[in-house]
Amino acid sequence: MDIVNEILEKEQKKAEKYKPITVEKHLDVEYDLGTLLVYDTNDLDSKLLNANSNRDEYLQSLSRDNTQLLLNKIWELPTERIDEAIVVRLPQPTTVLPRSKPVPKPKPLTKWQEFAKAKGITKQKKDKLKWDEQLQKWVPLYGFRKAAAEKEKDWLIEVPQHMDPMTDMYEKKAGEKSEKVAKNELQRLKNIARSRKVKIPRVGLPVTSDKASATQLSTAAVVAKASTASLGKFQDKLPKEQEARGKGVHELIPGKERKRKAPVPTPQAEKQNNLNLIDKILSKRPKIDMEKAVSHHIHKEQTQRSEEKKNMKPAKGKRKVKGGNATNFSAKKPKAGKGQRNMNKKTPGRKRR
Repeated sequence: MDIVNEILEKEQKKAEKYKPITVEKHLDVEYDLGTLLVYDTNDLDSKLLNANSNRDEYLQSLSRDNTQLLLNKIWELPTERIDEAIVVRLPQPTTVLPRSKPVPKPKPLTKWQEFAKAKGITKQKKDKLKWDEQLQKWVPLYGFRKAAAEKEKDWLIEVPQHMDPMTDMYEKKAGEKSEKVAKNELQRLKNIARSRKVKIPRVGLPVTSDKASATQLSTAAVVAKASTASLGKFQDKLPKEQEARGKGVHELIPGKERKRKAPVPTPQAEKQNNLNLIDKILSKRPKIDMEKAVSHHIHKEQTQRSEEKKNMKPAKGKRKVKGGNATNFSAKKPKAGKGQRNMNKKTPGRKRR
C-alpha cells in the first residue's frame, strides 16, 4: 500500500504543475480572432500589483489565463487538414491596427513566370532524389551531394572527334557552368530592374526606350567613324548621312574642339587683345639661379685652363737635344704603388749595374 500511495502522490504533484484549460472570469473577455487579440476588461488586483514579491507571478498567471481563453476560442472554429497538418481558417479582423510602413505590394512576375502564365504552364512538384543507373544509388537533384556525385561519375570524360585531342574537358565543363551561372545572375538583375521600372542601357550609347532613336544612331555612326587613325577624315559618307549635332557629341569624338572661340567684334578690340598679349609676354622675367650660373662659369674656366696646359706639354717619347734632332726613347717613369705596402710579400730588390 505504501508503494501505491507514493505513486499516487507523484501523479498528483505532476498534475498540479499543469493548470486546467477552463478559466473563469467575472466579465467575459472580448475576442478578435482575425488578429488574435483578447480584450480583458476585468479589474486588476491592486494588492498583488503593489506587492513586489508576487507582482511578476500575478501578471504571468493573468497572461496565461487570457492566452488559454484565446486558444479555446480558436479551437471552436472549423478545422481542415492540409499536408498532414490541422489548419484553422481565421475570420476577417475587426480591429484596425496602425502600420508604421505601407502594406507591401505583390511581387511582380518575372519574364518566365509571365510566359508560363500566358501558356498555361503549371509548376509541378519534383522529387528530391533521382536514381542514377551508372552509380547505382539515389542522387539528389541539387546541393553539394549532387556535385559530389557528378564528380564521382565524371572521373573520365571522352574528347569528341571534332575537337582538339589536347582539350581539357574538365576546364571546358567548368567554364560552361560559370557562363550559365553568370547568365542566370544577369537575368535576375534584369528582372529586378524591370520590376523597379529602371531602364537598362544597351551596349554602347544609352537608350531611352526599347529601340534607339535616329539621333542616337547618327551619334553612334559619327563616333564609330571618328575612331579610325585619321579621325574619320578619309571615311566615305553614307547616303543621306547628316552630321550629328547635340550636347555631348563633341566630347565623344576625339580631336574636336570642345569650345568655339567667340569672334572678335571690332578691330579696336582685336588691337587691344594683341597689346595685352605682348605686355603679358614682356612682363614675364626669366628666373636666374645665381649659384648654378657661377658654378657653370667656374667649370668653364677650369676646362679652358686644362686644355691650355695640355697644349703646352711636349709629346711623350721624345727628347730635345741641343744641336741635333729629337731622339725617341721608350723608357717610362715607374709608377708608385697604390695603397699601403704589404710587409709579408717578398719582392726582389732593384738590380744594380
